[in-house]
Amino acid sequence: MSPSPATDPLLRIENVSAHYGEVLAVDNVSIDIQENEFFALLGPSGCGKTTLLRSIAGFETPSSGRIELDGRDLLGLPPHRRPVNLMFQSYALFGHMSVEKNIAYGLEAEGLDRTEVRTRVGEVMETIGLGKWAKRRPAQLSGGQRQRVALARALVKRPRLLLLDEPLSALDRQVRGEMQQELKRLQHEVGLTFVVVTHDQEEAMSMADRVAVLNDGRLEQLDTPVGLYERPDSLFVAGFIGSSNQFVGPATAAGIDVPGIGVIAATHRVPAGTAATAIVRPEDVSIHPSAEAGYRATVLDSSYLGGSSTVQVHLDGHERPVHATVAASAPYARNAEVRVRFDAERVIVLASEAPAATAPPAAATVSPR
Repeated sequence: MSPSPATDPLLRIENVSAHYGEVLAVDNVSIDIQENEFFALLGPSGCGKTTLLRSIAGFETPSSGRIELDGRDLLGLPPHRRPVNLMFQSYALFGHMSVEKNIAYGLEAEGLDRTEVRTRVGEVMETIGLGKWAKRRPAQLSGGQRQRVALARALVKRPRLLLLDEPLSALDRQVRGEMQQELKRLQHEVGLTFVVVTHDQEEAMSMADRVAVLNDGRLEQLDTPVGLYERPDSLFVAGFIGSSNQFVGPATAAGIDVPGIGVIAATHRVPAGTAATAIVRPEDVSIHPSAEAGYRATVLDSSYLGGSSTVQVHLDGHERPVHATVAASAPYARNAEVRVRFDAERVIVLASEAPAATAPPAAATVSPR
C-alpha cells in the first residue's frame, strides 16, 4: 500500500533543473517521496532519471531548485555527510575482500568500534540471507548473490534513504524476477525508503508503490502502477507503460471515429472533432468466431505463453496489426477470419499530438461490422 500523501514527505525535490553545458538533463522536476515508500524513477535512456538520482546522492549539483531530506537542505552537504546511500549498478565490490569484509568496509572507514561493526554486519547478513557466504569473495558468487552483498553493504550504514541505480540490470531474466520480489520484501522488512532508477517498466511496476515517469528531462506523470497503466496522462506514458493498440481519429460523442474501421466506442472528455487517440490494451481485445458481431479481422499469428496467448490480427481497414491477450492456448489458426471487439469501458482516449485524420462521410454512423 502506498504511503498517505497527506504526511510531510521524507524527501522533497522542488523545481530541480540540471544542465550539462547547453543540454537540459532535468527540467523543473518536483517530486515528494514519503517515509517507507518504494519509489521508482522510470524512463528511457537520457530522460534525466540518473542525473536526478545522483543529485540526491550529491554526485551532481543541480542548476536550480531544492532537495530536502526531513526538511533539511541536502544541496549544501557533501555526499559523505548526507544520510543517503547509493547502490551502484556495477555493485563496485572489492574483489580481494570476503563478503563480510565488503559489508563492514564502510563502517570501519567511519571508525566504529569492532563490536558495533560485528553486530551490525551480522544483523544485515542474517536479514538478507548471506550468512553461509560470509567468507567467500565476490568472484565465487553468482550475480544474484553479489547483488545481495551490495545491498547489504548499503543497508548496514542505516541510511535514511537508499538509492538504487539500475540494481537488477546485470542479472538474467529469471534471477531478476526473483530479486524484484526480494527487494520489495527487504524494503518492507527493514522499514527504509527506497528510490530506484530503472528503464525497465516491468521492474518499476512490480516493485514500486509509486512511479515517476520521466521523458526528455520532464516529469510526464507520477502515479501508482495501476494509475499509470489504466489512466495515463499522455500518449508517451500510454505507449511506454505496457503494451497497447492505438487508433487515431476525430473524437465524437460516442468515441473515436477511426478512418477505415468506424467508431470505436468509448467514454471520454476530449471535445468532439478534436484529434484523438484510442488506447486499447491487449487484454481488452476479445476475439470471436466470424459469424458473431464485431470488427472483421484475419489472424496473422499467435504465441502461446503458458497461462495465456498473444494473438496478432489484421483488422479490416487498419494498417497496423492489433494484439490481443487471450486465456490459455489460442484456438484460432493463421489466416482464420474472426471478429474483434473492444471493451468500451476500458478504452483510454487521449488528445493526439497530430491533426485528426478525416474519416469517410459514412464512418460516423458505422458500427462494428
